[in-house]
Amino acid sequence: MPKSKASLKARYASDKVGVVGTVAVDAGDFRLLASATDTTFVGGPSLNGLSLSVEKPGSFVIDYDVPKQDVLFQFMNTVRVLDKPLNLIYTHDKGVNQTALNGTLVLDPANKLSANYMFDSGDCKLKYTYMHRAKSTFEPSYDIAQNSWDFTVSQRLSDEDILRASYQTSSRVLGLEWSRNSMLNGTLKISASVNLAEKQKEPKFCAESSWNFDM
Repeated sequence: MPKSKASLKARYASDKVGVVGTVAVDAGDFRLLASATDTTFVGGPSLNGLSLSVEKPGSFVIDYDVPKQDVLFQFMNTVRVLDKPLNLIYTHDKGVNQTALNGTLVLDPANKLSANYMFDSGDCKLKYTYMHRAKSTFEPSYDIAQNSWDFTVSQRLSDEDILRASYQTSSRVLGLEWSRNSMLNGTLKISASVNLAEKQKEPKFCAESSWNFDM
């Protein structure tokens, strides 16, 4: 008998409130998903915010945005380079005609190199990930098109709690995020960000919580 799971995610931001619900059904090697947002039910049932997906974990994902009639294809594969695994993800968004290739070379459990290339614009981003003693993670990334650096540092406070800080040099946005997993079979995330380039420098806050259910 196929296994079904459902999830509900609620997000409150300074400028927007949103809810997303997802139902996933395992059908052998494949997984069928349907997701809807709060706009699907405002003013009566509609197709707004509704998307349907079929995926084979580790191989491909086909996502169909019903109201926009937009299809997104994503293919995954892993190859060996100098006896190191290189994880590749090829993504094509038919609606906006965008194609991207993302590759992550796993040097060892503590070190990874990643690259993301956009075929339409030629933009390329590089990222290096270093994990120290499975608790601290450092992720500098470089945007070749904008000639700018981004920095992310995260610290695992406990088995459930992670604190993350980030800074984007191009936009001068400083961010701080705290997340907790496995809370009531779900997650809780609270974040704040401030644009240091603005005169007011008013922080923006966001709270996000999700719950998972077996059906």
